Amino acid sequence: MSKIYLGIDVGSVSTNLVMADTDNQVMAFEYLRTRGQPIQVVQEGLRKLGSKMPQDAKVAGVGVTGSARNLIGVAVGADVVKNEITAHAIAADLVEPGVQTVLEIGGQDSKIIVLRHGVVVDFAMNTVCAAGTGSFLDHQAARLGIPIEDFGSLALKSKNPVHIAGRCSVFAESDMVHKQQMGHGIEDIIAGLCDALVRNYLNNVGKGKEILSPVVFQGGVAANVGIKAAFEKALECEVIVPEHYHVMGALGAAVLARYSLQEGDVSSFRGFSLSDLEFEASTFTCDGCPNICEIVNLSLDGKLLARWGGRCGKWEDLDTEPVTVKS
Repeated sequence: MSKIYLGIDVGSVSTNLVMADTDNQVMAFEYLRTRGQPIQVVQEGLRKLGSKMPQDAKVAGVGVTGSARNLIGVAVGADVVKNEITAHAIAADLVEPGVQTVLEIGGQDSKIIVLRHGVVVDFAMNTVCAAGTGSFLDHQAARLGIPIEDFGSLALKSKNPVHIAGRCSVFAESDMVHKQQMGHGIEDIIAGLCDALVRNYLNNVGKGKEILSPVVFQGGVAANVGIKAAFEKALECEVIVPEHYHVMGALGAAVLARYSLQEGDVSSFRGFSLSDLEFEASTFTCDGCPNICEIVNLSLDGKLLARWGGRCGKWEDLDTEPVTVKS
């Protein structure tokens, strides 16, 4: 019976699931919108992914990453739960051995990861300003009445990109309107927006970082050939976009699951049938000390699976009832 490894990356905008084989090759994946419902979306993704699983295969390990990794890790029975930096870095090094810089831009955040000899030595994240993320491009595309899928190809047609003030999404939009009123062509304005996003990213997220090639570009925005070209112009080097650029976090989580389990270890995965179960997440505030921590409960069929969120560990140490789910 062949072994497969599942990777789950749960973000604020998208939730990605990957099924990988023992050679770390992607066999299948699901790219879904989180919609503020991480558990339900992961259940939907597992239902779809389970239908693609070979009959002679078994899940040998599950890894989870992303902003909701703790919640989903408990729900699915993950064998390893890691942060996004580690997951994206290991996936990038997998597809481009020797990678030294990872550029990652998603819908609502962005990050840069600096590696040397396969080890993360520096990183930075931007979760505050939207001007350096995919939502910025989506908003401007909607305003221009252009499908975001056409944004990159139109940018490549530009002969004279205009300068757009890209340090703030509000100023960028005002400047874009001004450039339109001046009579600049749509291709030049779009190319200017791509340059502005890249400039914002490098001046904020990449500030002070030593960006060396090979450079790998991943995340949903990597699909935009205009942004890729803008990065190559700014960095004066090739920027590599992996085949599975939009699910690299999930791929990294699957690889980490494989590395974390020794021969003979049994995965804690609860099984694909958990997609039909009713999970319940609730919160309460602990007023036992001045920290006033918000504690998260995760329950399944009325049985408490886990608690977290406290600084002192008071609630996490409480006994929870083991729950098993048939595969």
